[in-house]
Amino acid sequence: MRQVKPRGSKIARIMAFLLATLSMQEVCLGGAGTPEPASPKLKLDTKQAFERYVKLTDARNEAELKRGADLLWIDGLSGPQRSEAYADLKRGEVKMQKLETRENGGTIPCPSGMIHHWVGVVFIPSAKLRDVLEPLEDYDRHSLYYSPDVERSKLESREGDHFLVFLRFRRHKMVTVVLNTKHQVQYFHDAPGRAHSRSSAVRIAEVENPGKSDEREKKPGEDDGFLWGMETWWRMEERDGGVYVQSEVASLTRNIPTGLGWLIGPFVTEIPKETLTFTLEATRKAVLGPASRH
Repeated sequence: MRQVKPRGSKIARIMAFLLATLSMQEVCLGGAGTPEPASPKLKLDTKQAFERYVKLTDARNEAELKRGADLLWIDGLSGPQRSEAYADLKRGEVKMQKLETRENGGTIPCPSGMIHHWVGVVFIPSAKLRDVLEPLEDYDRHSLYYSPDVERSKLESREGDHFLVFLRFRRHKMVTVVLNTKHQVQYFHDAPGRAHSRSSAVRIAEVENPGKSDEREKKPGEDDGFLWGMETWWRMEERDGGVYVQSEVASLTRNIPTGLGWLIGPFVTEIPKETLTFTLEATRKAVLGPASRH
């Protein structure tokens, strides 16, 4: 006679699985796949690896800007591919490319962390450079231009072309993460019809229980590691009857916890590309006006 297991045991197993899933933010990846205690800390060697990566990326950007020609990433494509990419931009597409800064031809190791590096470009027809700079520098309205990714925004200070801004990000991909961030932004006017900017996140704090009475910030670097660093390079060039806008972003996150790649993996690997694509599309909409938002 076949033994019938109590139904309650099956329910208990299901509940245990659900509780484990809901507790995913308390699991992190340690050395050689060994689980560590809750909330991974941003380690010094992880931070230093990202700083090294950013320093080399800065040097490459500065060299390209100094050259003053072929400033878009698509300019490095072969003739037919380049022509096709420019045609795609004129049709309203966003052209994206995954990047990797290398040192002496080799990958820059980032222990206990992951570096995500993307560049994208969009074309805004019938626009002038000033039309693009206006919404980009209007940080008090970024929560309108870039909603829902930017939930709150505020210009905290400005000295000439140097800005200190607050941005509250909301990111969703299987899980929802809210981050309070501060950025130092510097704009440079390179030539008539050409400009670029450099932005660094100087503070990133994950928000626990956002929007609730017990909302609080976790200590930067001692959170769940969904965003530990963010560096951005913008280029704007007026030509061909409009403005080409390119944005390049390098970001730092934690590694993916063992056994939870299916849940947290999409967040840390797909969000950087999707967010940059959305940012460029939203910039175009902000420049073209309300009619383009429909």
